Amino acid sequence: MSLPRIGIVAITKHGAAQALRLAQQLPHTHICTSEKFAPVFTGLPNPLRAYSGALREEIGPLFAQFDQLVFFVSLGAVVRLIAPFLKNKDEDPGVTVVDDAGQYAIPVLSGHVGGANAMAEQVAALLGAAPVLTTASDVGRTIPVDILGRELGWQVEAPKLNITRVSAAVVNEEPVAFVQEAGSPHWWTRPTPLPPSIQRFSRLDEVDLARFAAVLWVTHAEVPQVLWERLRERLVVYRPPLPQPLSHEGRGEPVPGAVGGA
Repeated sequence: MSLPRIGIVAITKHGAAQALRLAQQLPHTHICTSEKFAPVFTGLPNPLRAYSGALREEIGPLFAQFDQLVFFVSLGAVVRLIAPFLKNKDEDPGVTVVDDAGQYAIPVLSGHVGGANAMAEQVAALLGAAPVLTTASDVGRTIPVDILGRELGWQVEAPKLNITRVSAAVVNEEPVAFVQEAGSPHWWTRPTPLPPSIQRFSRLDEVDLARFAAVLWVTHAEVPQVLWERLRERLVVYRPPLPQPLSHEGRGEPVPGAVGGA
C-alpha cells in the first residue's frame, strides 16, 4: 500500500518551528510555507513549496495534490480558507489543525473516510500533543460504520442513508447485531472491549432481526432484495477480499486438493 500524500502548511514563526519538528519525523511529507520561513526547513529531504502570495491561493492546489493536510494555522482561519473547496467526505482530503505551541492536534475535515482522525492521533504522538477528536464513534470507542475493516480491504455495500441510520444506532447504543460469515476476525483494533450493545453472531439466520435496531453483516453471500427491503435503513454489508487459492510456488497453479473458503 502506498503512503498517503501528506502536506504540512505553516505561516508563522512558531508554526514553522512545530512544522519542522513534524517534517523531521515524516520525511516523505511535503512542506508548504511562505518564502519568509522557507529557510527554517533548509537541509530537510522533504519537498518544499515556498509561496510569495496569499495562502488562500495555495488551498486549491493543496486540496488537489494531497490526501492529508496538516495546518499549523488557527482553526478559524483554516475553516475560512478551505470552505470554498469543500465537495464531500469521499473526495475531500483529511484536514488537521495544530496550534503554534504544538499542544493540540484537531481533525477538522474528513475525520473517518478521509483519515484526519488517524492523522491527528499520529501527529499528536509525534509532537507530544493531545488529539482532540469529536467523531462520536471515536469518542465512544465503538464501531466506525463507514470505514469498518478498511485496513483489511473490506468494502462497504449499502445506501448512504443506511450508513447514516446504522451509525446513529451504534453511537446511541441501540441493539446492533454484528454478523461475521467471512473475512479476518481481527477487525476490532481498539484497546477497549466491544460495547455491550453490539452482539456478535456467526450466521445471519441466527439473528432475530426484530430485536435489533441495525445489522452489520460481513459476508460474501448475495444479499436478496427482499432482505434490503425488510431491513430498510437498518442494514450495512461489508465485503472482505475473496480468499486466494493456494498455488504451486512460482507456477500460479492450484495445489491439488486445495479448497478455498471464506
